[in-house]
Amino acid sequence: MAEVLDLYTRAYDPDYPLVCFDECCKQLISETRRPIPAEPGQPERFDYEYQREGVSNLFMFFLPSFLPSFLPSFLPSFPLTAWRHVEVTARRTQIDYANLMKYLVDEHFPQAQKILVVQDNLNTHVKSSLYKAFSPSSARRILDKLEFHYTPKHGSWLNMAEIELSVLSRQCLDRRISDKEVLTEEVAAWEKRRNETALVVDWQFPTEEARIKLKRLYPSITS
Repeated sequence: MAEVLDLYTRAYDPDYPLVCFDECCKQLISETRRPIPAEPGQPERFDYEYQREGVSNLFMFFLPSFLPSFLPSFLPSFPLTAWRHVEVTARRTQIDYANLMKYLVDEHFPQAQKILVVQDNLNTHVKSSLYKAFSPSSARRILDKLEFHYTPKHGSWLNMAEIELSVLSRQCLDRRISDKEVLTEEVAAWEKRRNETALVVDWQFPTEEARIKLKRLYPSITS
């Protein structure tokens, strides 16, 4: 816990960018009957029946841009705008995870010395996933640019990418979407608008406060 929270207090360094990574799934659903159009005094109505069309996975990258309120204002500045990217895939396998880590290294941060990745403890979020997807030399090259930091068990809420996924769910996914193509288009539009409006995270949970509020998680030592 403290390791992740301490990362959030670091000043932004383009050579060592901090990226939060998380994922969720979306059940694809199509209508079995045509919705009744909206009319004066009556919203659009949908039948309770629906057709399941499978599940898609959404991977979230989030580069925070914030100056926490508990930090002195004289610290070196953070990036002016946050960045997030959502990748829609059919599955959440080790191969999918490895390809996303390669994208992060080769396409978005090719000049970085080391990318600090905050993620949870899913079974695919491991270094061996890259060796399963790529040759040993390629996997080693990618991993040399990555530094993984894991949220504690039952503490994935400390990952800021989870905040972004929550916003995505409320603003874009809280309705019936019938297929992966439509889902990809809708998510891309949400991502573009969110990036262009430069929305940032106001993180106000420092390590000192966490040790007080979450002291039940610390072991008790008696003499």
